Amino acid sequence: MGPHISESALAGLVEDLAGEVIVPGDPRYTEARALHNGMIDHRPSVIAQCESQADVSNAVLFGRSCDLPIAVRGGGHSVAGTSVIDGSLVVDLRRMHPVVVDPEDMTVRVGGGATIGQLDHACEPFHLATTGGRVSTTGIGGFTLGGGSGWLERKFGLASDNLLAADLITAEGKHVHTDAEEHPDLFWALHGGGGNFGVVTSLTLRLHELPRMSIVMLFFLPDDAPEVVRTFRDIAESAPDEVGGGAIYLPAPPEPFVPPELVGRLLCATLLTYAGPAEEVRDLASPLFALGPAIEVVADLPYTQLQSMLDDPPGLRNYWSAEYLTSLPDEAVDVFCERGAAIPLPAATQHVVFMQGGAVAAGADSYPQPWRTAPWAVHPFAIWEDPAMDEAEIRWVRDVRADARPWAIDSVYLNFVGSEGEQRVVSSFGEENYRRLAAVKAVYDPDNVFRFNHNIVPAG
Repeated sequence: MGPHISESALAGLVEDLAGEVIVPGDPRYTEARALHNGMIDHRPSVIAQCESQADVSNAVLFGRSCDLPIAVRGGGHSVAGTSVIDGSLVVDLRRMHPVVVDPEDMTVRVGGGATIGQLDHACEPFHLATTGGRVSTTGIGGFTLGGGSGWLERKFGLASDNLLAADLITAEGKHVHTDAEEHPDLFWALHGGGGNFGVVTSLTLRLHELPRMSIVMLFFLPDDAPEVVRTFRDIAESAPDEVGGGAIYLPAPPEPFVPPELVGRLLCATLLTYAGPAEEVRDLASPLFALGPAIEVVADLPYTQLQSMLDDPPGLRNYWSAEYLTSLPDEAVDVFCERGAAIPLPAATQHVVFMQGGAVAAGADSYPQPWRTAPWAVHPFAIWEDPAMDEAEIRWVRDVRADARPWAIDSVYLNFVGSEGEQRVVSSFGEENYRRLAAVKAVYDPDNVFRFNHNIVPAG
């Protein structure tokens, strides 16, 4: 249990919590501490599976009284694994997952432990949606607070653009409600500043009508990739805001639409998502069809199905990063394709260039998200199973970053990266924004209790 935890203190926590308290030796411990990234094997001292704001407050106060590091877990998708820390108290929010849709007000109130999938399924019967991530098992809390990039961002803005209010528990165990009128400094900081300011127990998000969703996904042999990616780029640069997507190197999945001889083979795919009918986005993609794809997928589909299309199972080894680009000239396309063709196999690794623009670029420039102005984002997403491949996969991701530097800005969407140093955090917000964030941090968490994240150090 750790040197700072007395039996009486632990008994007090058990009595105070409506949820469960799990410690080493409990048969539930191994499952409770497991994270999405199989590279992370941390052993916390106490896991507090909270069911209410009062539980969160009691857990935070317990952790501080026992001088334990405090980690906060929502979806557990952080690639750095910072939601479970050795010797820590984990404030586990997964039991706090209610999703309440108000179709008249076009809003949804989401518990801090809910996932993207739970949010999307609750909104689907009303033909409503908000920008969610591209993996359905991602926690909505960390996703939104970090900025929130997803397929619908060009139409509806980032997830954080749709954040209307939040409730959180501070490092002193106090409840704070924030919105544009109440604690506006904190509300501003939550638009990209992550979990630095407290444990967010619920979020209220704006919803949008989404009656139709469709995709065109085309797979090409790698030799055709440079022309394919250039064509995709040209389509994207003039596409309406209803269109999202990216060009992706990936091993062909074992799906019914993939011929057996191509399963597991490295291919270059283009994905166009569309808030509208398939026939319209198919017309937009006609220059790509002219290049002779090996596999064609054109479909109207529910948004929930699109959101889970790229899900990968938990427990695999993960290492990700990103660079945001001022442009994607032919030279950058060639470099992207060369590195895509060099993905270490066998693995489930993906090499992606996402289109931005639309409502992302047109959104609020006052928030601490300088990366939103970049029209392109390169996202090397290494996923593999064999620990013997660790060095090769990590090196490949770092090589992608180095390749992109001639066109890259300093700022990056931090949810896409792991632990890459303090300067990476500062530059991603920009120095002026970082100073302002640090001042907010000093008000709500002056002792830097919530530091297991892309950390903002309190001013002073």
